[in-house]
Amino acid sequence: MDRAFCAAPGSNGMTLQEADVTTVRSENPRLSRLKGNLQTVIYGKPESIDVVIVALLAGGSILIEDVPGVGKTTLAKALAKSIDAKFRRIQFTPDLLPADILGSSVYNPVSGEFRFEPGPIFCNILLADEINRASPRTQSALLEAMNESQATIEGQRHPLPQPFLVIATENPLEFHGTYPLPEAQLDRFLVRLGIGYPAAEVEVDVLKSHSRSEPLDKIEPTLNLEEVCEMQREVAAIHVDDSILQYIVEIVHATRYDNRLQLGISTRGTLMLGRAARARAYCEGRDYVIPDDVLWCAPHVLPHRMVLTSKTRYGGVTAKQIVADIVGRIKIPV
Repeated sequence: MDRAFCAAPGSNGMTLQEADVTTVRSENPRLSRLKGNLQTVIYGKPESIDVVIVALLAGGSILIEDVPGVGKTTLAKALAKSIDAKFRRIQFTPDLLPADILGSSVYNPVSGEFRFEPGPIFCNILLADEINRASPRTQSALLEAMNESQATIEGQRHPLPQPFLVIATENPLEFHGTYPLPEAQLDRFLVRLGIGYPAAEVEVDVLKSHSRSEPLDKIEPTLNLEEVCEMQREVAAIHVDDSILQYIVEIVHATRYDNRLQLGISTRGTLMLGRAARARAYCEGRDYVIPDDVLWCAPHVLPHRMVLTSKTRYGGVTAKQIVADIVGRIKIPV
């Protein structure tokens, strides 16, 4: 990355943070265009959009947990159109089978041979709609793809197109006919977020924008897949100082010895927090990670990986509150 960086306030009086924002606007217009594209269909939710962009740059999957009708599917479609990606949607139902996702071999009576027919997973962005409605056996069909960007079908390894990510949705309030996501599945999502209801004044704008046409239909690509892959490689090259690495490890280890938790953060969670922090630094126009990047990512990357004890759940304490408490206790590196 060819960028100008500031280590201290410059002669113009800008702080480091202000200088970084200027860098993003002047030197990385691709991210600004992408964010602007998504904001034309998802109103008043800039942080949710930022989380999605961080996940895209870090090459991680996204779990959107929210009530129906707040824009979960729309956000996934808008992201796919914005980066000109091959998009597939699977409506998860109790009778869905792994082969319906991965594909299978089909016998050709003319040639007398079996031919592999790829399933919908062979795309760039896969929308797993209402993922918790499928059985655990079907849910597990995504595990290898989410972790290794490949699918092993009938003993054959099939690489998936790049970039690849899964955007899964679920309704947290409807439990009839659903299967809770197992910890192994949750651990493979880089981030979990909720979009939430828009503010009243924002919802007025939503009504106006939908009065004549569908905003999603107007979205044009602002990036191509090659550019996304290039940015992902740049994110992987972001520098993380040893003090930041130690800071991440201290946060993770604190969850493993917290008596409010039955299960703390895994090593995969440690790696994903590091990846997300790199992507956040990139979004902020830096080629190095600072503690603020870790603090910003922690509430999105860590809570869904933790299992609370029964006493903690009945006490009304949430995983996000525990994460906030832990990062508040640990000394921030200077």
